Amino acid sequence: MKELAIYVDTNSNVPAYEQIYIFIRDEIIRGNIKKGAKLPSSRSLAEYLQFSRSTILMAYEQLIAEGYIEPSAKKGYYVLELERDFKGVKNVSEAEDTDGTASEGFEIDFSSDGIETEHFPYNEWRRIMRQVVSPENNELFNSGDPRGDLGLRRVISEYLMESRRVKASPSRIVLGAGNESLMMIINMLIDSGSVFGMENPVYPKSYMLLKGFGRRIVPVGMDGSGMLVTKLEESGAEIAYVTPSHQYPAGTVMSIRRRMELLDWAQAKEGRYIIEDDYDSEFRYKGKPIPALQGNDGGDKVIYIGTFSKSLSPAMRISYMVLPKALSVKYLRDGAYLGNTVSRIDQKAVEIFIREGGFGRHLSRMRKIYKNKHDVMLACLRKWKNTYVSGENAGAHMLVSVNNCMNSSEMERLAKENGIKVYPLDAYYIEEGEARDNRILLGYARLDAEKIEKGLSELARIWGL
Repeated sequence: MKELAIYVDTNSNVPAYEQIYIFIRDEIIRGNIKKGAKLPSSRSLAEYLQFSRSTILMAYEQLIAEGYIEPSAKKGYYVLELERDFKGVKNVSEAEDTDGTASEGFEIDFSSDGIETEHFPYNEWRRIMRQVVSPENNELFNSGDPRGDLGLRRVISEYLMESRRVKASPSRIVLGAGNESLMMIINMLIDSGSVFGMENPVYPKSYMLLKGFGRRIVPVGMDGSGMLVTKLEESGAEIAYVTPSHQYPAGTVMSIRRRMELLDWAQAKEGRYIIEDDYDSEFRYKGKPIPALQGNDGGDKVIYIGTFSKSLSPAMRISYMVLPKALSVKYLRDGAYLGNTVSRIDQKAVEIFIREGGFGRHLSRMRKIYKNKHDVMLACLRKWKNTYVSGENAGAHMLVSVNNCMNSSEMERLAKENGIKVYPLDAYYIEEGEARDNRILLGYARLDAEKIEKGLSELARIWGL
């Protein structure tokens, strides 16, 4: 293959390796780079793009991890055929644009991805960035601690203890450019033979990442209280991946009893861990905030993952995890050479934003904005006939079960024909012969009240509600 004509914006906050990875990934998805094609060697591409070879290797490693390419000893890197055993991949990738507009071809997109951008504190952020990018902070232009800068880890530690009751020593916090980066580290820390048990329906991105790592994944069923620990035990899994505060995509809140059962499961055998993905815990509209599972972990068995993607901006690519002591020691011994993937300038800006109270004010404002959208959607849905709504008490999406003699595929097709994008929950199940789910996922973060009302009114008409 000839050298890839990749444009890398050196002024962007997105790391160069990630820009290269995104370009190649998208070319593979579009079919412009065909199955079996050989990519340029890391050395030749580095020379062509005038970047270090390690930058190219990081991009290739991410592509390998996600299952787009594979290395062949002494031959190079080759493009794989895309996996199709997970039905939700197409739906999820279509919704992952984060520019605040609807997906191409749709007037209204009920995606659960992305955030409300109109009320971002632009002036305050601009002031902080001017403060950060100054000669006084010239050390930020050099490499920092592989775990992330201590200042930000300290404020995250304080924030997690106060808001989520997470026991988070700064020394055990690791920052990463999105959950993908953190999952790569977790993959390195967990024994290669360990089996992962994942909630079914599943969070698609984490599922595809683990599958791309070559991990064996077993689906674990759920009920109204969360992942069934009896099924987890029967599955033979050593690692449980859960979203207990607001299960994605089903919206279930894991009960305290089920949480204790899950912690008991983890402590029963050496090598078992729980990955707690607390992706949207900041937004809850009924009752008190649900404390994190990690706060009740007396056996140091929970890997806690959080992110600023939902609360601040997905474009900043700042996520964090709190490691159990044993894995923290292993990371410092075996993984710190990787270096941190988050811009130190962004780290400093977020640190100041949190420490000066801007983050708290922003969260308070966004809770009110999302609550208003939540109320508008719920009021519209309650007018529908033969409809049951669930998962509505937190996050930025809810589920609708419609009894209108149509299956979710038919409803999706009719919506698409009328310029509306909806997301059947059926697409989020792992292909293991599971009974299919007829509910529809409707997100509202990126829609204003007018579009929510217009979209739901149109859906009621075409679905006969």
